[in-house]
Amino acid sequence: MKYQSLAIAVLFMATTGVSLAQKTPTTVIEDFKISATTQQGKQYPQVNSEGRVRVQITAPEALKVQLDIGAVKYDLKKDDKGVWTGESAPQDEGFHYYQLNIDGASVPDPGSMYYYGASRWGSGIEVPAKDQDFYALKNVTHGEVREQIYFSKSNNNMRRCFVYTPPGYNKDNKRYPVLYLQHGSGENETGWSGQGHANLIMDNLIAEGKTTPFIIVMDNGTWTPPAQSAPVSQADRAKGNWPPKGWADAFAKTLLEDIIPMVDSNYRTLADQSHRAMAGLSMGGMQTRVITLANPTIFAYVGMFSGGSINLDDIKTAPAFKEKTKLLFVSYGSRELDNRRDVLRGDPKVNTESLNQAGIKTHFYISPLTAHEWQTWRRSLHAFAPLIFK
Repeated sequence: MKYQSLAIAVLFMATTGVSLAQKTPTTVIEDFKISATTQQGKQYPQVNSEGRVRVQITAPEALKVQLDIGAVKYDLKKDDKGVWTGESAPQDEGFHYYQLNIDGASVPDPGSMYYYGASRWGSGIEVPAKDQDFYALKNVTHGEVREQIYFSKSNNNMRRCFVYTPPGYNKDNKRYPVLYLQHGSGENETGWSGQGHANLIMDNLIAEGKTTPFIIVMDNGTWTPPAQSAPVSQADRAKGNWPPKGWADAFAKTLLEDIIPMVDSNYRTLADQSHRAMAGLSMGGMQTRVITLANPTIFAYVGMFSGGSINLDDIKTAPAFKEKTKLLFVSYGSRELDNRRDVLRGDPKVNTESLNQAGIKTHFYISPLTAHEWQTWRRSLHAFAPLIFK
């Protein structure tokens, strides 16, 4: 999701690891196939074995059409029928947002399914990954993703979240632990079930007997930064001057006063600290950090995916976190961690290992050959889920 990554990096000091793709060389392997994110009945977008993305659109009156993916624009070529076709350089494995640029106007590709990212509904492409089996749709017993509409007293409005209930939930009378799982900047409550395949990851893990079945709640934690007279520098972010103090307070209030009580009232939950977890990606990971440090009696398990880390100084100001937290999980893509250590308030791996030595159970995970993108976060959830609610 490199297009979205750039916006996240500017707003949230979480690393992107974005590397600008090179221009497409003249030799391209012609084994393109329809993507998993191509709309039914459409022939484009397509992906080949190199990870190149090919698009096609009919726009006979257009003067210039480009494919915008991975922060690079690729010129398409028009035939005598007004059909524009072209492809990108190889992309990382996994999911990526993209768009078409037609005579300067950025628009979704009418051939792809739509996803909410970069603060808009737009196109997405799935580049097949070598390890995609862990989130593949298989013939196993499946849970459900439910749309839950509720009234928020703290905001005086109606809200929506999505709730994953594991296989068997409708047939048994058991109570289940709960993971509150947050999206990143520019995304919303649809991200983890749409782009992230959180439900399929859980279904497959449960079928393999690798994780304790639990409920997942995916809500909207969108935060809009205040207007800035000047961009926030990397130096300011590295010093901890961004995001501003109190930036996560509104969502924390909604989570604690509305979402958790609503879930405990409407679902068969184990409604105590030892059976409650919170995790998130990028901005959601940063929200997780702030909220769990301030509320260690509410959450026992903490997961931060590309969303900073917790260090010894943080624990000094939140001593109960050490006593109450059963696991702190921190993860990054290998490329984002290597490229942006200067804005992470210290090395996340060193910070996490220091907490382990101080008596807090921790786990540090690196997603190989990925940056600030959904494949990193899919792998992170896959690694995190088996470690919690033991």
